[in-house]
Amino acid sequence: MFGKRITLFKLLGFEIKIDVSWVIIAVLVTWSLALGLFPQYYKNLPKATYWWMGVAGALGLFVSIIFHELCHSLVARRYGLRMKGITLFIFGGVAEMDEEPPSAKAEFMMAVAGPFSSVLLGAVFYGVLVLGKESGWPTPINGVIAYLAFINGILAGFNLLPAFPLDGGRMLRSSLWGWKKNLRWATRVASQIGSAFGMVMILLGILNVFFENFIGGIWWFMIGVFMQNAARSSYQQILTRQAFEGEKVRRFMKPDIVTVSPSISIARLVEDYIYRHHYKMFPVIENGRLKGCVNVQQVKEVPQQEWQQHTVSELMRQCSPENTIGPEADALKALSIMSRTQNSRLMVVEGDRLIGIVSLKDMLNLLSLKMDLEGYEGKD
Repeated sequence: MFGKRITLFKLLGFEIKIDVSWVIIAVLVTWSLALGLFPQYYKNLPKATYWWMGVAGALGLFVSIIFHELCHSLVARRYGLRMKGITLFIFGGVAEMDEEPPSAKAEFMMAVAGPFSSVLLGAVFYGVLVLGKESGWPTPINGVIAYLAFINGILAGFNLLPAFPLDGGRMLRSSLWGWKKNLRWATRVASQIGSAFGMVMILLGILNVFFENFIGGIWWFMIGVFMQNAARSSYQQILTRQAFEGEKVRRFMKPDIVTVSPSISIARLVEDYIYRHHYKMFPVIENGRLKGCVNVQQVKEVPQQEWQQHTVSELMRQCSPENTIGPEADALKALSIMSRTQNSRLMVVEGDRLIGIVSLKDMLNLLSLKMDLEGYEGKD
């Protein structure tokens, strides 16, 4: 879902991050407010004022989305879910979590917290607007506050649509889950509805383009595509979790490991290992002990003309929970580490001994075979 992310700050223990795609929406929102919405409703103000109102409105939207996702995260924490943080991206924001909610009730409470928070924030802004008008505040200030009251109402209404993975879709899934006691079936039904909503938005986008509302049509189309992809990936995620549930890393690891010595040169590492075996990461072994690992990204940081002059020991990274895992650890934990760190291979260790390698490719290949042979997707 995300590209490059930048951590902005921490709030109540949650990392607030921004995807670079958010810059696009921030510019578009500011532009549309400064040149479209505010001049239409508040006539004869200086152009500079409209731009300041646009910037303030975009910042207010930024804060509103963070507040919405923060409420999700706080409720999730209340039910024991570990949240990775909150990320703002081109289509809004998302509270990231490593696992599914523990119960239908937990998911419902988490989901309803979002729209409720937006309604609450919208009511607060509306109250401030009434106070501002009675107190004679300047028109630009009242205009921005009115916009924030309105946009929070829109956020609440849109998120209440029963289209998974929107909040309304999650409320629907939790209700179906509680009824049938079957998370996979509930996710499949909610995802199909979410995908259908996405298709409707795609069609609306195409119609808008034909009726000369090109920019609006493109946005409808993009949101529809996003909703379809998100609904499908959410269902695939459930299938993956349940297929790997209870499986240990030992089952997926490969004991035949290609390792390197810390004393070899970077040039030899590249020629004899990277180009030969096509791996991006290699464990570093000395006297039978695991010393660390070296990867392609580290090699790229050294100028090619200096590869012969430097050794692996100068580049290798120490072992850590980011690149190692135990053989009896849950396979889902391995997937979570790979997702969080973007490492496609983890070293399987016992003490300071390397006993195997587990790779994302091998795990996904086994998942594909398991679903194909067992007809997993059809079992509800």
